[in-house]
Amino acid sequence: MKRRFDNARVLMYSHDTFGLGHLRRCRTIAHSLVENFGGITVLIISGASIAGNFDYRARVDFVKIPSVIKLRNGEYTSLSEHIDVKDTLSMRQAIIRHTAESFQPDILITDKEPMGLRGELEETLSYLKSRGTRLVLGLREVMDGPELLDAEWKRNGVMQKIEKYYDQIWVYGPPDFYDPLIGLDVPKSVREKMKFVGFLKRRAQHTELMMHKPVGEYILVTTGGGGDGADLVSDVLAAYHADKDLPHKALIVLGPYMPAEQRQKFLQDAADIPQVEMISFDSRLEELMAGARAVVAMGGYNTFCEIMSFDKPALIVPRTVPREEQLIRAVRAAELGLVDMLLPDEAGDPLRLAAALRSLPERAPPSRSGKMQEMGGLDTISTILSGLLVESTADVA
Repeated sequence: MKRRFDNARVLMYSHDTFGLGHLRRCRTIAHSLVENFGGITVLIISGASIAGNFDYRARVDFVKIPSVIKLRNGEYTSLSEHIDVKDTLSMRQAIIRHTAESFQPDILITDKEPMGLRGELEETLSYLKSRGTRLVLGLREVMDGPELLDAEWKRNGVMQKIEKYYDQIWVYGPPDFYDPLIGLDVPKSVREKMKFVGFLKRRAQHTELMMHKPVGEYILVTTGGGGDGADLVSDVLAAYHADKDLPHKALIVLGPYMPAEQRQKFLQDAADIPQVEMISFDSRLEELMAGARAVVAMGGYNTFCEIMSFDKPALIVPRTVPREEQLIRAVRAAELGLVDMLLPDEAGDPLRLAAALRSLPERAPPSRSGKMQEMGGLDTISTILSGLLVESTADVA
């Protein structure tokens, strides 16, 4: 029976400067919470420019803050060319604080960035802690290369601030896959707050009304948000040009953040390849994943969870710069026999990639590896959150 927490409020923060991963993860958790508990309302603060393109279940909503994008050199810029990035960050900080004051959450869940973009969340963390809100930091199972993450966090004093503000740290993966803080000097008090919840299992609604689902079997090629997916798409098209007898149909999802000029060029390049269909975006990627014979992807967190959830043969071509997250995840998954992997330079060889695409649909799915990972993260989160809400109610009483 669904448990009720009448008038309980969960606020989620997702900075969203590049891609869709943070918003999609928050949305998945939010939908699970309202499914499992009556009375809960979840509000997501998001910087994703296309946050409104997704559907949200009853009792889940979002507040859109001005979008900031991260350039390849690591710098940030406002999505609006008419607004200075400093002014944009000031607006974001003010909206975040005002939302917290108005919403008065029982629990805050921060996705990935402990202090938010450029520290924009810290003032709100301090305010919420002073009024007894439970503060939770949610981390991917892989954050970045240890040296890169250590330097970034030391530069901004992040570890000390995590210790100061957060009550719990949820790691969205099992402990035997990867430790997101490996190689860092982690205080015992911070380690004690960490809970490895398992990967976040995805579901598909299996709707029959999907516009973009091809007829018959197909390989799904997905770049996530698409802002850094041009190389993968280019390599896949080159493979189909090099081996014109490739038998498998491919559905390529370019991603909403792929530049328009690049998108148009790919559409032209694919026009003479009968096996290839190409779309810009579909908010129900889970449906396309569930219907695919196999998957080619860059290996972001959400895509990897979907590959595991739907038990699909997969080829991962990870991004290696500026972050090493996808590379680390792909190497570990390949070691366990869950996926096949090609490095970007290897995938850049059209005949080598064509050979990989030809054999991919016959590859054993992850479940056949004997190393299938724990996928119960959403249920574990609900169990933990239930305990936090009981504590919060007791404190009020």
